Amino acid sequence: MPKYYEFMICGYFLYFTSHCIVEAMHVHASDKKLTEVGSAKFFVKNNGDTIVQHKGTLTDKEINTIREFIKDNYKDMYIRWSSMSDNGFYNN
Repeated sequence: MPKYYEFMICGYFLYFTSHCIVEAMHVHASDKKLTEVGSAKFFVKNNGDTIVQHKGTLTDKEINTIREFIKDNYKDMYIRWSSMSDNGFYNN
Protein backbone atom coordinates (compact mmCIF):
# COMPACT_ATOMS: atom_id res chain seq x y z
CA MET A 1 0.00 0.00 0.00
CA PRO A 2 1.59 3.24 -1.06
CA LYS A 3 1.88 5.68 1.81
CA TYR A 4 1.78 9.37 1.10
CA TYR A 5 4.39 9.84 3.86
CA GLU A 6 6.42 7.49 6.05
CA PHE A 7 5.42 9.33 9.23
CA MET A 8 2.08 9.25 11.03
CA ILE A 9 -0.40 12.08 11.54
CA CYS A 10 -2.35 11.79 14.83
CA GLY A 11 -1.15 8.18 15.06
CA TYR A 12 -2.37 7.25 11.56
CA PHE A 13 -0.61 6.55 8.27
CA LEU A 14 -2.05 8.28 5.22
CA TYR A 15 -2.15 5.93 2.24
CA PHE A 16 -4.05 4.56 -0.74
CA THR A 17 -4.27 1.08 -2.20
CA SER A 18 -3.50 -0.14 -5.68
CA HIS A 19 -7.06 -1.42 -6.09
CA CYS A 20 -8.64 1.93 -5.22
CA ILE A 21 -6.85 4.06 -7.82
CA VAL A 22 -9.90 3.65 -10.09
CA GLU A 23 -11.64 6.27 -7.92
CA ALA A 24 -10.91 9.98 -7.58
CA MET A 25 -7.98 10.98 -5.41
CA HIS A 26 -8.51 10.06 -1.81
CA VAL A 27 -6.63 9.34 1.39
CA HIS A 28 -7.12 6.49 3.84
CA ALA A 29 -6.04 7.09 7.44
CA SER A 30 -5.23 3.93 9.34
CA ASP A 31 -3.16 2.79 12.29
CA LYS A 32 0.05 0.81 11.90
CA LYS A 33 -1.85 -2.27 10.69
CA LEU A 34 -2.81 -0.44 7.48
CA THR A 35 -6.18 -2.12 7.23
CA GLU A 36 -9.37 -0.48 6.03
CA VAL A 37 -11.21 -1.78 9.09
CA GLY A 38 -11.68 1.25 11.31
CA SER A 39 -9.88 3.55 8.89
CA ALA A 40 -11.15 6.88 7.63
CA LYS A 41 -11.46 7.81 3.96
CA PHE A 42 -11.13 11.36 2.66
CA PHE A 43 -11.85 12.33 -0.95
CA VAL A 44 -9.68 15.27 -1.99
CA LYS A 45 -10.93 18.19 -4.10
CA ASN A 46 -8.70 20.27 -6.40
CA ASN A 47 -8.41 23.03 -3.78
CA GLY A 48 -7.35 20.64 -0.99
CA ASP A 49 -10.74 20.51 0.71
CA THR A 50 -11.88 17.03 1.69
CA ILE A 51 -15.09 15.06 1.88
CA VAL A 52 -15.09 12.42 4.61
CA GLN A 53 -16.64 9.26 3.22
CA HIS A 54 -15.85 7.05 6.22
CA LYS A 55 -14.94 8.31 9.66
CA GLY A 56 -13.84 4.92 10.93
CA THR A 57 -12.77 4.94 14.56
CA LEU A 58 -11.15 8.37 14.38
CA THR A 59 -12.30 11.13 16.69
CA ASP A 60 -13.58 14.47 15.39
CA LYS A 61 -10.33 16.08 16.55
CA GLU A 62 -8.24 13.53 14.62
CA ILE A 63 -10.43 13.99 11.53
CA ASN A 64 -10.00 17.77 11.67
CA THR A 65 -6.24 17.53 12.15
CA ILE A 66 -5.88 15.15 9.20
CA ARG A 67 -8.12 17.35 7.04
CA GLU A 68 -5.90 20.33 7.83
CA PHE A 69 -2.79 18.30 7.02
CA ILE A 70 -4.26 17.22 3.68
CA LYS A 71 -5.24 20.82 2.89
CA ASP A 72 -1.67 21.96 3.55
CA ASN A 73 -0.05 19.10 1.59
CA TYR A 74 -2.52 18.01 -1.09
CA LYS A 75 -0.37 19.16 -4.03
CA ASP A 76 2.56 17.01 -2.94
CA MET A 77 0.20 14.15 -2.15
CA TYR A 78 -1.33 14.44 -5.62
CA ILE A 79 2.08 13.87 -7.20
CA ARG A 80 2.28 10.52 -5.41
CA TRP A 81 -1.33 9.68 -6.34
CA SER A 82 -0.94 10.62 -10.01
CA SER A 83 2.14 8.40 -10.36
CA MET A 84 -0.23 5.43 -10.06
CA SER A 85 -3.62 6.73 -11.20
CA ASP A 86 -5.05 8.63 -14.16
CA ASN A 87 -7.98 9.77 -12.03
CA GLY A 88 -7.84 13.30 -10.71
CA PHE A 89 -9.36 15.12 -7.82
CA TYR A 90 -12.83 14.47 -6.42
CA ASN A 91 -15.65 16.25 -8.28
CA ASN A 92 -13.39 17.29 -11.12
